[in-house]
Amino acid sequence: MASQVIRTHYLPVMTADSAALYSALAARDPRFDGVFFVGVTSTGIYCRPVCTAKTPKAANCRFFASAEQAEKSNFRPCLRCRPELAPGRAPVDDAHRIAGMIAQRIAEGGTERAGVETIAAQFGWSSRQIRRMLQKELGVSPMELVLTRRLLLAKQLLTETALPVTEVAFASGFASLRRFNDAFNRRYGMAPTGFRRAAVDRAAGSARGRFDSGTFTLQLGYRSPFDWEGLLAFLKLRTLRGVEVVDDSSYSRTVRVGGHAGWLRVTDAPEKRTLMVELTHSLTPVLPAVLGRLRHLFDLAARPDVIEAHLARSATLQSSIARHAGLRVPGAFDGFELAMRAVLGQQVTVKAATTIAGRVVEAFGDPMMPPHAGLTHHSPSAERIAALSTDDLAACGIPRTRAASIVAIAGELVAGRMRLEPGAPDEETIRQLIALPGIGAWTASYIAMRALRSPDAFPKEDVVLQKVLGGVSAKRADELSQEWRPWRSYATLHLWRSSSASTDKLSMSRPIVATAARRPPSK
Repeated sequence: MASQVIRTHYLPVMTADSAALYSALAARDPRFDGVFFVGVTSTGIYCRPVCTAKTPKAANCRFFASAEQAEKSNFRPCLRCRPELAPGRAPVDDAHRIAGMIAQRIAEGGTERAGVETIAAQFGWSSRQIRRMLQKELGVSPMELVLTRRLLLAKQLLTETALPVTEVAFASGFASLRRFNDAFNRRYGMAPTGFRRAAVDRAAGSARGRFDSGTFTLQLGYRSPFDWEGLLAFLKLRTLRGVEVVDDSSYSRTVRVGGHAGWLRVTDAPEKRTLMVELTHSLTPVLPAVLGRLRHLFDLAARPDVIEAHLARSATLQSSIARHAGLRVPGAFDGFELAMRAVLGQQVTVKAATTIAGRVVEAFGDPMMPPHAGLTHHSPSAERIAALSTDDLAACGIPRTRAASIVAIAGELVAGRMRLEPGAPDEETIRQLIALPGIGAWTASYIAMRALRSPDAFPKEDVVLQKVLGGVSAKRADELSQEWRPWRSYATLHLWRSSSASTDKLSMSRPIVATAARRPPSK
């Protein structure tokens, strides 16, 4: 059944293999949460396949590849299973992946800043191709996608928070309260205030937080299993002091997006298969962008069932997959921040890199006012670093070659010649990075893996990978990795995790990168 669903779930309306889809629905199989949605003709409501409501008759079910398609067909979202909490899909091939990235960019508010044409150009496509691709993959136009995503976010805010309706409207991306009310009424058949009363009544008055408390909390869904502890351990070793605080159960950081600043804290709620995100009210104007970055950081669109079923065919990875089910590839909240941290980690221990990174934050990161629970500064922006000289940055204790690398990356980003974000072309960006002073193939692949969210990046030059694979050369490591395509990024994390069982220095906690002279990675 799984393979049948995977093969068909990209169709705009799922008619093929309906029996397999209905079986997944009847079993409430969490592996397919977000992979498809089911509209029930007898109620006019669409649900996630994990909905706890009584399973409808097969004759009354219509299957859709996306929430947007279900709503376009005039189905309303279920108040019980809440389709807005469904995790995203993790497409395998480039066309599906690009379509997903474009959809995410649009949903994050990209159309407000640039327009479909500009977003299309960033992906190397025309606006006409973008429209055709979204229609094929999601069954909707860009504007239909925008409206559905905005309304689903508004529905979540009305359900989970005490934000005033006016703030909900603007936080969801609507230009005015009137437009929000009209769209909500047309789509869901009731006013936002009426929907909020119904949601609160259904939840029996569950706590949603006080508006005057300064923060509010939202949920982000994922598919089980989810290796939350392993993900936190990875991030904790790379903490930017003052910008991030990571402990055994939570991740916190300062945030500055689009001129709006605040902080957030993320914890796991495994019984709900969601992450709980506490945010300051100051971030509501940029909420779609912030939530999008968190989805990338925690790899929430991953399909562990698909990825692990593929990688488990390899005898090399079977043991790690059995021990670390639900392993995720950590992304990046900010591409430049990740790139800077990667360069600072070249040829030094993780502890030393963390110390140096803390100095850079203190020297060039703007203070957060007021500080909160160890969060004291915002991460230095690319604009700030690009304006520095190499000597300015080297004064923090950074070798001049690495300081020059960081300034060069910042300059490329500020000039618009390079993008370090999901959806940027992998191979082209890697070539651009390697062309910069002091950036080797390892660093470029590592940045592609995390900042670009490439599922198939493989830093074959890494001495840890070569050691775990039997002391092989980079060329041989690349040859051995071919059977793991298109999930080599996940294979890399498994190999790093495996190495930590036998050594503390050469492990996934210590990626090793090439220096300016392109020397092979070494201890």
